[in-house]
Amino acid sequence: MNQPHSTDRSTEPDPGGGVVVDLDKARAARTIPTDAPPPAVPAAPVPVEGVVLPNPAAMPGRPPVWVRGGRSVRVVLTDDRTRTAARLVVRHGAYVVAGAGIAARRAWDGRTLARYERMMRTAEAAGQHEVAMEWEVRAAAFRAARHQRRMDLLKAPQQVAKSAAFAVGTAQGALLLLGVILAIAEKDIAQLVVPTMTVIDLIRWVAVFIGIVWGPLTVLGPWLGLLALWSVGRHRQAAPAWTLPAAATATVGAPITPSVVVTSLRDLGIAPLRNAIREMGDAGAGMLGPIRIAGCGVEVDVTLPSGVSTEEVQKRRRKLAENLSRHEHEVFITIPQAARTVRLWIADSGALDEPIGPSPLVTDPDTPADLYTGRAPWGQDLRGDAAALSLLQRHLLITGLSNQGKTAALRALALWLALDTSVEFRIADLKGVGDWRMFDGLATVLIQGPTDQHVIDATEMLEAGVAEMERRIELLEQSGATDGVTREMARTDHRFHPIVLLVDEAQVAFMCPAVGEDKRPYGGTKATSRYFMAARKLHNQGRAVNVTLWQGTQDPTNENLPKLVREGAHIRASLVLGTEEQARMALGDKAVDGGAAPHKLRQGLDKGTVVVAGDGVKLAPGQSSTTIRTHFISGEHAAEIADRAKARRTGVTTLSAVERPETVDPLADIAAVLGDEKRMRTQEVLAGLAARDPGEYREWTFSDLKTVLEAAGAAPYKSDGVQVVSRSKVESALQLRAEDAGA
Repeated sequence: MNQPHSTDRSTEPDPGGGVVVDLDKARAARTIPTDAPPPAVPAAPVPVEGVVLPNPAAMPGRPPVWVRGGRSVRVVLTDDRTRTAARLVVRHGAYVVAGAGIAARRAWDGRTLARYERMMRTAEAAGQHEVAMEWEVRAAAFRAARHQRRMDLLKAPQQVAKSAAFAVGTAQGALLLLGVILAIAEKDIAQLVVPTMTVIDLIRWVAVFIGIVWGPLTVLGPWLGLLALWSVGRHRQAAPAWTLPAAATATVGAPITPSVVVTSLRDLGIAPLRNAIREMGDAGAGMLGPIRIAGCGVEVDVTLPSGVSTEEVQKRRRKLAENLSRHEHEVFITIPQAARTVRLWIADSGALDEPIGPSPLVTDPDTPADLYTGRAPWGQDLRGDAAALSLLQRHLLITGLSNQGKTAALRALALWLALDTSVEFRIADLKGVGDWRMFDGLATVLIQGPTDQHVIDATEMLEAGVAEMERRIELLEQSGATDGVTREMARTDHRFHPIVLLVDEAQVAFMCPAVGEDKRPYGGTKATSRYFMAARKLHNQGRAVNVTLWQGTQDPTNENLPKLVREGAHIRASLVLGTEEQARMALGDKAVDGGAAPHKLRQGLDKGTVVVAGDGVKLAPGQSSTTIRTHFISGEHAAEIADRAKARRTGVTTLSAVERPETVDPLADIAAVLGDEKRMRTQEVLAGLAARDPGEYREWTFSDLKTVLEAAGAAPYKSDGVQVVSRSKVESALQLRAEDAGA
């Protein structure tokens, strides 16, 4: 293309077809003399021939005014202070509006049948027809009373006029009478109207006062009304959730209503349950029984629709609790007697974190105790009712994790029972830190310590209890009693007084590696274990003759709490545990399947809270367990209660170990059973031992016999295909033992 011709050298044609710009001339054209005044900012760029300057408004470093203004507005709107102020304005404005609505609704409910109709609809939806009928009767009574008030209102003007005329006439007569009295007294007829004029002046001054304050009242009245409405709305927190402060929006536990329960069940994630609720004509309210106040919470039975099992709901306890705006430990799900039904107990938010009151043993020094007719005050159930245990002829087992209140809970029962002077205690504390020291002078045996020797002493204490049990069985048989050991026998015959054998930290005994002289281990879970076998024998027959075994153990496993021992207890209680498997060990499958969940308790926060199964505690029909928050009795208070128990008794000598009247010698007993027989079948030997000493050898097996004989070097051997015991070998073993003892 042809370039325009110009004599100005600031631009010259470029050989390549472009334009060459002379930058020196361009700078000179823009130079401002130093002695010239500063020019005004041009509205448009200064034209320079050959160069076009950019518009300052369009430069990247300086955005347009409207852009800068928009950014400023955005910064202001997004600032935290602006948001806080906006929330404050909206919140308090909503309080006033919502307060007006609440006040209007209250007024409407008070003047109409709206409240009664609403309650009737709710009762009908929940299937509570009797409650609906009660509200209908109340509505009829309200309707009749309202009609009577309206009739009275029509007659009110006439009655008011008559009453006013009568009141004015009576008042004027009284004033005239007072004036007559004054006139006579002053001997001045002018005094006759003084009382009347005084009242008139008083009325005038009242009118003047009202005229003075009326103006400010008309100004303040609307503001006081708004303040009242604001107070109503603020009390109900009737504002959008996003405007409320963080403290108000925290989960505080919504009231439990039928719609809340149904919605929570619908959102559990169980498809058949969700679909069934949607298809119900009453929106699921027909599933619910009455919502009853139960202590520090409410209780409701839920009949599940077909295709939904109670186990599915139990497994979703945490989600159900969250749907109900509760923590997991504030919702308990149990299985009542009715089929396809779960019972929900929902605590008031935070109620279970509040401590319960002190034990009656602490507050009432005159608390009575009777093993046969009384119950030990142990604490409160979830409903807030007193929870008490019947300990009569019941073996007891309490377990849980370490440092969760096991010893304190077990000791509280023993302290109450110690107030019954007929009960004897024999205690082995295998922790040995003084938790049971207050029973010194109260228990006949008190073993304190965790060593193997302490376990040996505890084992011998149980074996002595077995011997006492065997003796009582024989005495009871000889007495011819038909009703077992009665209360009268326990009170009057010292041979049948109640004995409680108590072992705290029993897992130490089961895990003890010590072995006796007869080669039988003290610990372990086999039939050769002396502690295990003594506990089993007591569980089998002890309760019938008033000899019971209480055990406390921690962190149960099959090794430190054998199945046969834990299932021999009549009352089984558990504090917080780590797993469901441990919960089944502690309470049994039936209790856990029925809703017992000690593994759901909070470690450290639910100290002293126990889940109890068994027949020693009152249970609701169909329930297999209950949860009790036990009273905590400090060591100081425990010592005071123990002192009261000691004061009721004669002096008790406390031993630190069991003094057995005689030592059992299995090898000598075997020799006595053999007699003159050259050899005898092992079965006959076992039968002879059981007849000789039932308390010691009744539970013996071939393995027990073999262990003793092998240790003595007189092991059984086969003769004609059967196991036999040789008399010569047994006698040789006895002779060798005697020579060793003499040496």
